[in-house]
Amino acid sequence: MSETTPIIVWIRRDLRLGDHAALSAAAASGRPVIPVFIHDGVTEGLGAAPKWRFGLGIAAFAQRLEGIGSRLILRRGAALKVLQALIGETGAGAVWWQRAYDPASKDRDMQAKAALKQAGLDARSFPGHLLFEPWTVETKTGGFYKVYTPFWKAVKGSHLDGPLPPVRELRPPDRWPDCDRLEHWQMGAAMRRGADIVARHVTVGEDAALARLAAFMARKVADYAAARDIPGIDGTSRLSENLAYGEISPRVAWHAGQRALHEGKRGAETFLKELVWREFAYHLLHHSPRIASGNWREDWDAFPWNEDGDAPEVTAWKQGRTGIEFVDAAMRELYVTGYMHNRARMIVASYLTKHLLCHWRIGLRWFEEHLIDWDPASNAMGWQWSAGSGPDAAPYFRVFNPVTQLDKFDRDRTYVRRWIAEGQGAPPETALDYFRAVPERWGLSPQAAYPSPVVTAEDGRKRALEAYAARGF
Repeated sequence: MSETTPIIVWIRRDLRLGDHAALSAAAASGRPVIPVFIHDGVTEGLGAAPKWRFGLGIAAFAQRLEGIGSRLILRRGAALKVLQALIGETGAGAVWWQRAYDPASKDRDMQAKAALKQAGLDARSFPGHLLFEPWTVETKTGGFYKVYTPFWKAVKGSHLDGPLPPVRELRPPDRWPDCDRLEHWQMGAAMRRGADIVARHVTVGEDAALARLAAFMARKVADYAAARDIPGIDGTSRLSENLAYGEISPRVAWHAGQRALHEGKRGAETFLKELVWREFAYHLLHHSPRIASGNWREDWDAFPWNEDGDAPEVTAWKQGRTGIEFVDAAMRELYVTGYMHNRARMIVASYLTKHLLCHWRIGLRWFEEHLIDWDPASNAMGWQWSAGSGPDAAPYFRVFNPVTQLDKFDRDRTYVRRWIAEGQGAPPETALDYFRAVPERWGLSPQAAYPSPVVTAEDGRKRALEAYAARGF
């Protein structure tokens, strides 16, 4: 290949110029670089909110590339066929990309790499979505970690090179290939009227992600260990949204956390542990991909969970109408912002799987549809941890009491008042926005009476423990 042979850089969930190994290597080669995003089956399979949010990220990244004199070529179709067509159109001699670790993406990438190599192309994958490649962290006996704490201890002292500098220039090809129009993909179609509400709460693009990290490190990380559990305050980094689309790399966040730790900001270690919790989720997804769809602990296959996603109690849960304030406030936060506080996620998951005895897959799919920070590994591990069926899971007998949890973490009911309008004489706009975001066919009104509990905290716990005992857990 000559110095004029283009390199195609296949962009996926890595919408940034900084700490981007594939783009950096392509820029350093001196050869023409053609960044490409492919709307393939993996993208098409996303839920409504993450697909919409992905579209916003793609648009922001395309502008960022234009700012350095490049372009983002958009194509739709099966990834390998699109790449082969682009190779034919451009004479490219290489296709480079950064790795993904969910089962569907891994299958796609392995097939593409094999076919491209067979055709004589330089098909190359790079790290970048994680701090540690999943196969590089092993127990002393050579297996993979199944419990978080030993995993944390194994990696916390590891040396990580500093982030790669942002790509400042990419040599353009002599002629750019044709490009689809992003709006023609209609990535936000399934959001319907909810898009206008959720759009007020997104933070899109690399610059915004870096600013979010800087603000968190300057003002919030010191108190993060305690503040992260209080849903009524702005005590978290909210970087999960940007990490999900690769608008910031975990390595940038890690080194920022390390600097804060060395400066004596006591909450920084907790922040670093949360980054490693994300790593642990991908570690498990890589080594045991069944965690994404089936019980990680196979003895739970016989547990009699309700799997009817349209059951009345499930509908009440989905609509934020269970009569349990912590659960309902959290579900309404989800509809209005596309996000849910981390403490609240545990409460709604525990209530669905333990108080209502409904299968965790119902909740997993609902989050998959509605979270703007949806992540395949974190979502799967979070649901199975809460349900008790996963690795390092909350014990089956640990049934979070959503009433006492609210008393502990939302004593003055700031969070509840922010999201539940019923019963308030002058509810805030955040609570009213819920009724503007949800489907009209639900027929909900802020003037309606707040519902009585579908299942009380006490009755739900008793029923769950009886079910566990009957199955010999």
